[in-house]
Amino acid sequence: MAANNKLIILMLLICLLPHIIFSSASAQELDTKAYVDSWCQDTKYPNLCVRSLSPVVRSLAIQSPQELVLFLLKESLNTTAFLLKEVANPKPPNLQDKVLAKQLRLTVTRLEVSLRRMIGIITKLLLRGNGVGGVYFSLKRWTSEALADAETLMSVFQGRGLSKSEATIYGKVKNVHETVSNALAIVQHYVNTRH
Repeated sequence: MAANNKLIILMLLICLLPHIIFSSASAQELDTKAYVDSWCQDTKYPNLCVRSLSPVVRSLAIQSPQELVLFLLKESLNTTAFLLKEVANPKPPNLQDKVLAKQLRLTVTRLEVSLRRMIGIITKLLLRGNGVGGVYFSLKRWTSEALADAETLMSVFQGRGLSKSEATIYGKVKNVHETVSNALAIVQHYVNTRH
C-alpha cells in the first residue's frame, strides 16, 4: 500500500512538473515583455526598441536600468561609428556632393562624441552608484546635443533628389537616427525617473 502511494505521488509529480516549469517560464516571458514595453513605450520607434532590447533583457545580460541605458547607447554608438566609416573619406564614393559629404561627416562626428560622453557618464553611474552629483545634468545636456545632431542628420537630406548611392547612405542615416532617437528617449526616461 505504501509503495502504491509513493508510486501515485511520483506519477503526479512527473505529470505536474512540465506544467510548473512551463508556467514559470511563460510568467518570466511576460515579465520580460512588460519590462521592455515599459521602457520602449515613450520612444519614437517602439517596435525597433522592443526588437533591440527583448533578446538582451531575456538573456538576463541586463540587470539594472543603467545597464539597459548603457546597452542602447553602445548600440547607437556602433551604428553611428559604422556610418562614420562610410562618410569618413574626404570624398566618399557614394556621395557626389562634397558639401553634403562634409556636413554628414561633421554631424556624425559630433553625434559620436556625444554618445561617447553619455556612455562615460552611465559607466560612472554603474561604478559609483546613483549618488554622483551633477551627473544627471551632464546626461541631460549630452542627450540634448545628441538629439540635435540626430535631427540634423535627417535634415541634411530633406528636399533633395537622391541618387541611388545617396539613397543608400540615407538609409544608413535613417537607421542611425532611429536607433539614437530611441536610446535618447530611454535616457530621458531614465533621467526623469531618477532626478
